[in-house]
Amino acid sequence: MNPNNLVNVHRGNHIESSHKVHIAVVDSNGNLLHFAGNPDAKVFARSSMKPIQAIPVVETGAADYFDLSEADLSLCCASHSGESMHTDRVLSILKRVGLNEEALQCGTHIPRWQDTYKKLILEGKEVTPLYNNCSGKHTGMLATAKRMGEETSNYYALDHPVQQRIIQAVSDMCNYPIEEIEIGIDGCGVPVHGLPLERLAYGYARMAKPESLSEERAKTVRRITDAMISAPEMVGGTDRFCTDFMKAGKGRFFGKAGAEAVYCIGDIETGVGIAIKVEDGNGRAVYPAAVEVLVQLNYLVKEQREQLQEYHRPKLRNARNEVIGELIPNFQLKSAIAL
Repeated sequence: MNPNNLVNVHRGNHIESSHKVHIAVVDSNGNLLHFAGNPDAKVFARSSMKPIQAIPVVETGAADYFDLSEADLSLCCASHSGESMHTDRVLSILKRVGLNEEALQCGTHIPRWQDTYKKLILEGKEVTPLYNNCSGKHTGMLATAKRMGEETSNYYALDHPVQQRIIQAVSDMCNYPIEEIEIGIDGCGVPVHGLPLERLAYGYARMAKPESLSEERAKTVRRITDAMISAPEMVGGTDRFCTDFMKAGKGRFFGKAGAEAVYCIGDIETGVGIAIKVEDGNGRAVYPAAVEVLVQLNYLVKEQREQLQEYHRPKLRNARNEVIGELIPNFQLKSAIAL
């Protein structure tokens, strides 16, 4: 393996495992600035696409019609932990939309927040789609369907207007032809979009600096990113990287994780977008890579590096909670300008 393209797992003094990474750093004009690995690799963006998927929530008028607050809109971009602050807000939005949780077609999984799961067990309650980490996104989709007078039972289908609006937004923001977007099905049952990593980074760059967009789209994008930054606890939750990263960023960054080790960042100060994919899909390597990219770009001050240290070089612990190793990024961004 290329020693400059890895996040290494150290156990004692030995490198036990390595995770290959692909990174693209793109400006708001679409220029590839820096990279590691293959920035042209076509990847499924998974939940990293959620901020772009939220664009129709605003542009259909649903956000205003159903009186969505910044925290509500942030939740539409979330892969939340299933804490009460998340599930209560989903129910609140659904009530305003005129639906209940049975309308959610995202399927079920155990909530990430263990206290929630324990409470459900103790109370003898079932896990429902409400606790799915994507229930906020699905609620936003339902809101657009209701606002547009569309059928809500199949809003998740590829040919439904809800999904067609989303695909158009993805194509527009990433400047990538619709017919070349790879379509799969995400874990929550809706279409998932595959496109080159550098195009995904470009989409985030345009969200970070939307001056090249139409006035309406720029206003929409700023509203979404402002919501994520203002209510980062909705995007992830307690002890989650997305939340802690945006808090540490103090208004400069927005970021969103995606399954199978994808992470995307928009830097509002520079207008740069960053997209990261760990090739083997192991999520433990993606946050060290994300912080390392920001360190190498000199985008983090000392205080921010300290706040994110546990994500940058996370410790490995055994069953006795003893530190027995750590993950260490071992790559160097290459300048695309010099090529």
